[in-house]
Amino acid sequence: MPLPILDRELVSALEGACSRVRTRATDRLASAHDASHYLLVPLAVTDVEDAEEVAAVVAAARARGVCVAFRSGGTSLSGQAGTGGVLVDTRRNFRRIDVLDKGRRVRAQPGATVRAVNARLSRHGRKLGPDPASEIACTIGGVVANNSSGMSCGTHANAYATLESAILVLPSGTVIDTGAPDAAELLETREPAIHAGLERLRDRVRRDPDSVAKLRRLHAIKNTMGYGLNSFLDFTRPIDILEHLVVGSEGTLAFVAEVTFRTVPVKAHLATVLLTFTSLADATAALPSLVAAGFATIELMDAASLLVAQQDPEATAELTTLAVDGHAALLVELQEDSAEALEDAAERAAMVFARLPLVAPAALTRDPATRDRLWHIRKGLFTAVAGARPPGTTALLEDIAVPVQRLNETCTRLIALFDRYGYEGSVIFGHAKDGNIHFLINERFDDPEKLTRYESFTEDMVDLVITQGGTLKAEHGTGRIMAPYVARQYGAELHEVMWEIKRLLDPGMVLNPGVLLTDDPHSHTKNLKTAPAVESEVDRCVECGYCEPVCPSRDLTLTPRERIVLRRELQRARDRGDDELARALEKEYGYDAIETCAVDGMCQSACPVLINTGDLVRRLRAENQNTVTRAGWKAAAHRWDLVSTVGGKALSVADAVPTVVAHVASKVARSVLGADAVPLYTADLPPGGSRRKVFAEADAVAVYFSSCTTTMFGPVGKDGVAESFLRLCERARIALRTPDDLPSLCCGTPWKSKGLTQGYAVMKDRVVNSLLLATAGGRLPVVCDASSCTEGLHVLLDAAGQLGIRVIDAVAFVDEFVLPRLPAGDRIASVTLHPTCSSTHLGVNPSLSRVAAAAAESVVVPEDWGCCAFAGDRGMLHPELTATATAREAAQVVAAGSVAHASLNRTCELGMTRATGHDYRHILQVLDDTLRTT
Repeated sequence: MPLPILDRELVSALEGACSRVRTRATDRLASAHDASHYLLVPLAVTDVEDAEEVAAVVAAARARGVCVAFRSGGTSLSGQAGTGGVLVDTRRNFRRIDVLDKGRRVRAQPGATVRAVNARLSRHGRKLGPDPASEIACTIGGVVANNSSGMSCGTHANAYATLESAILVLPSGTVIDTGAPDAAELLETREPAIHAGLERLRDRVRRDPDSVAKLRRLHAIKNTMGYGLNSFLDFTRPIDILEHLVVGSEGTLAFVAEVTFRTVPVKAHLATVLLTFTSLADATAALPSLVAAGFATIELMDAASLLVAQQDPEATAELTTLAVDGHAALLVELQEDSAEALEDAAERAAMVFARLPLVAPAALTRDPATRDRLWHIRKGLFTAVAGARPPGTTALLEDIAVPVQRLNETCTRLIALFDRYGYEGSVIFGHAKDGNIHFLINERFDDPEKLTRYESFTEDMVDLVITQGGTLKAEHGTGRIMAPYVARQYGAELHEVMWEIKRLLDPGMVLNPGVLLTDDPHSHTKNLKTAPAVESEVDRCVECGYCEPVCPSRDLTLTPRERIVLRRELQRARDRGDDELARALEKEYGYDAIETCAVDGMCQSACPVLINTGDLVRRLRAENQNTVTRAGWKAAAHRWDLVSTVGGKALSVADAVPTVVAHVASKVARSVLGADAVPLYTADLPPGGSRRKVFAEADAVAVYFSSCTTTMFGPVGKDGVAESFLRLCERARIALRTPDDLPSLCCGTPWKSKGLTQGYAVMKDRVVNSLLLATAGGRLPVVCDASSCTEGLHVLLDAAGQLGIRVIDAVAFVDEFVLPRLPAGDRIASVTLHPTCSSTHLGVNPSLSRVAAAAAESVVVPEDWGCCAFAGDRGMLHPELTATATAREAAQVVAAGSVAHASLNRTCELGMTRATGHDYRHILQVLDDTLRTT
């Protein structure tokens, strides 16, 4: 769609109301996309810092007749997080989390993710009640706005049931803390009409037996359709009714600036099994006995789901050998407080299993690896279907709930609807214990015939669910997709009560109009998102936003999702001939998307369809490189010994002269050649290091590949990680050797990250030939002392087809082979660790913690740790990237006050030293120091 024209008066008013207003094409189009299949482009995006700014933004928008929507994680699936008005971004500045009463309660702001909150609660053995599958990215704001639940919390521990209090910003600008002692009086005094209106509506609902019966029935199962009118039955005081009406209101009644939840205990003793049945009827018939046996989760997978799951590499042998023909399965799990309680529950469960018509005997497993495989199968269903969808289609994940006894008939008839409307490959899965199922279909919204098909399917699906006594939205919220059907589910009387609530709290209809309630019966098929085919990395993206919390540039420029959706918007602009918009997007994309991407791959670790946006950025960088740059870096690959040595010498020279001289010289060069070409010299950079040593000890058991970063960047102290690693191995009597040409070798990351394919090919060939010789054709493992280089060697050898050469990070090597042979050292009091993106990809963070525990009495890993974005030279090219990426972690580091600070990658150590003011060293240096006196 064309970009809406800017209202300059509106922008001016917003600038006076909040700290930052973003109106560029890039900002507006990137923010237009969320996990739903709707697309509305905001007039402006505002970054607000507190409740007062929210109130001021709403007032400014209302004065100009413009609507407002609140956005945080953007994981909502029903269209409730988008607007054609003013979008209020709460992701950046509302992330505070306060653990209260030893974890029994937690206070959090709307921008904090569920995972971040649970991470802070975990030390107390507690967690939030709501457990949505999107916990990695969904935020507290969305949890409240959508009344989130999940796999095991049902309705007894969802957001509504565990809410204790909230700070609300009403459309009028009134701010109320419902947990304050005078909250009830404050509401009556400041908002008398709202107070009286809620009393009147409460009495109206309670006096109508039909309304009471219907609300009791619909809220006995999961239900996020419309407003939570059960508030009128569960509470009497207007302040309590208001507090709970806001839960599930999807940003249409108030802004939730802060919320306090009662938490639930974490049950750490688990046992899991996949039960397979010959039919869906048998599976659903087993539900009452399984619920009675005390299973915390019971997840349904239909026959189509099982066929998809069989293709999963993690699929168990029992699943892969099953000849699926109408089968169904239930993934069940026991969760108990103690081993004894789990054993008792497992014995009872075994007796239940013996009475079930299972395809094969079933036994619960307590093995974490097997449990992980089983849950990977269940959670991977969305990935498999959505990731394999045809280009140009949109994946729709819908959810409904029905009474458990109606589940079989509902699923059977839903499958028949898939067949009738030609939705091939659709799957049904979900929380069978609660009668809550999800189904996924793929649709094209740019084809009128397909849109008509979708409309007809929706009508039939709605009729099916309502006739089964169910709810049209169990977990995902009404949004835009089901707003036209609220009256069908509730009837005219309760639907009118909902409209009365909206008019009472938001008479100007400013907050999220069209969401949850609408007068337009066709609104659910308007503003639909299309997905033009662009490129492989882009086309697979389902825009879920799971990647965003782990992206180091998320608070500076763009997230991986935004990098991808802007490629779609650029293609859309080109397709319709909007050259002006295309030029603007291309220009802004350079810095926002390409230059400030750390290409760290953390996005892939969170992506359900395994997209590494760094691959996209590397390819785009390759396309943008000029001939001179390519030739220069290719030549450098041929002479890396000289180049790396000169680089180190240059830093030593810069360190010797007054800082201002080197700093000014680099700034001048950057102004001429570009900020993305010339690093900025700063006082925190160390002098250069020393040339890597070549040696060969007798009976070597490993090949030591010291990183060239030790040549370019000098260590903290007299010597660095290379010397420490060698001393540790000597103490453990482990013999090593190096490649004969080690000083001329590199893992290839500098070339790969910049998209310099020719130079990368040169270095790849050199490294492969050298390592084949040094390792005796792969007989010896390769040990590297920088995690990013370890990962780089993995990638390089994989690209060369040399998977027979094993590469181990030095920390993992020391953990497995060296530590058992070392004497106990004189441990220091404490060390704060910075795991890296590479150590995460490599899976060596547990080794990092164990080595640290051998060196220090107390080991601290900041809860907000993440990629530092130094990314080789990226932190020197764009210091602002590292500054924003490390800000929250740095604050926790300073608060921890540890004696030492460590990581396992030299450039990351530089980045964290800059961010915190504390010297970061390699953890092996810290360990080595503890043994100097023994």
